[in-house]
Formats: sequence, C-alpha cells, structure tokens
Amino acid sequence: MAAKFELYNDKAGEIRFRLKAGNGETILSSEGYKQMASAKNGVESVKKNAPKDSRYEKKETSAGNFMFNLKSTNGQVIGTSQSYKSESGRDNGVESVKKNAPDATVVDLTE
Repeated sequence: MAAKFELYNDKAGEIRFRLKAGNGETILSSEGYKQMASAKNGVESVKKNAPKDSRYEKKETSAGNFMFNLKSTNGQVIGTSQSYKSESGRDNGVESVKKNAPDATVVDLTE
C-alpha cells in the first residue's frame, strides 16, 4: 500500500489531514482548518517542504519522549509527528515523511 494523506473532519467540526505510511501508520498530523481549501493548501505545503532537512524541528517532550514538527517557509508548523520513545525512532519518522509525503495521494474522508 502506498502512502496517502487523509482529509477528515475532527470532533470540533474542523478539517484535518494525516499522512499515513504504506503500512497504515500515521506519521504526521495537521492542525484543524475551517475551510477545505486551507487543508488542501496544507497538504501541498507538506509535499513541498517534506524533502528539506531544514524544515524539521526535532524536539523532546516533557515526558522524555521525542517528536518533530514540519514547518513551512515562513516558520509556521504544518504538521506534527506522534511521540516516539527514542531519538532514532523520531529520526526514522522524519525520514519516512521525507520519503513518503511528496508523492502521496490525497483521500477525502469528509464526505
């Protein structure tokens, strides 16, 4: 199975997207958007910025886990990872986004 972006409605009625790897695991999630066009622009921004190392902000959580944010050219966070138990797990997550995002298909689950 190939990687894909899923557009979906959250509990607050906003539109979000998540990038799923070929194995079905979510590797990146977005904030909520009020408009479908804005969510789709977010997906395109992820596709464009994902290959660039400088766009990743690697962080350690207060609980001692590891995560990352993907940022756009203007520094705005466009996607956030899950929490990883190790730095190597997080770094593998970054590599997965870099590899999968640019060519991922988009599936609309909002209908």
